[in-house]
Amino acid sequence: MRPKVVACDLDGTLLRSDGTVDERTRHAIARVEAAGSLFVLCTARPTRWMRPLGEALGHRGVAICANGGVVWDLHTESVVEAFPLEPAITRDVVALLKAALPGSAWAVERTTGFGREPRYASRWPVPEDTITDSVEALISEPAVKVMLRHDHLLADALLERAREVVGHLAELTHSNSNDGLLEISAAGVSKASTLARLCGERGIGPEDVIAFGDMPNDVPMLRWAGRAVAVANAHPDVLEAAHTRTASNDEAGVAIVLEQLFGEDLGPIANTNPERAGAP
Repeated sequence: MRPKVVACDLDGTLLRSDGTVDERTRHAIARVEAAGSLFVLCTARPTRWMRPLGEALGHRGVAICANGGVVWDLHTESVVEAFPLEPAITRDVVALLKAALPGSAWAVERTTGFGREPRYASRWPVPEDTITDSVEALISEPAVKVMLRHDHLLADALLERAREVVGHLAELTHSNSNDGLLEISAAGVSKASTLARLCGERGIGPEDVIAFGDMPNDVPMLRWAGRAVAVANAHPDVLEAAHTRTASNDEAGVAIVLEQLFGEDLGPIANTNPERAGAP
């Protein structure tokens, strides 16, 4: 049975390692929409990065950005809904993590732009209108995502330490095991929560959703979806959470599954996960 919603992570899942979308994947997404199903990008990326991707995908579908903090319409290139961290909570989170994790630098994403501390070293080009200020000034307004970059700890260790300290105050995750970046959202806000809300507004339950992912920030979404697929290059937590595995992001793994479900079947879904094999 074809899913009514296809939810898919971007980096490491849908996109190749060079950040591009191959023609096979682009065509598979078009088949999803032609069949009347909704295609939803679910990414840690901010809305300011979505325009080129929207163009590459033919402005199809909806994007859940900032790990669930924003719903972005790829057709109209506009914010549909946002779920920000409120300043009072963010101040507590920052104070506790600054004490527990010295050597940290901070940045924020808002629907209106990006801000960072002077010592926050971004791995990607920053926009010309970036606000550079102290973290205390940056968090004086609501933010859809707060980021902590650490000098020495990589993401898995950073996430474990941070959850011990502020896991009761906010949603914590990461999207790159090889980076020292912690991503912080409002409590209860994740790709899963926003996807569930979006589907619920359309009368769609998890049993009619298939989700694809590769990193810990995808795990809640994969656990919520009726069908969960990990790409071969996924983090161990994702491989455990998924029902099945497909080929890697560089081998059009997402397209292989979509071709099975929506036509042009060019390859099998491989390696059923015995832990979750009973899923529909």
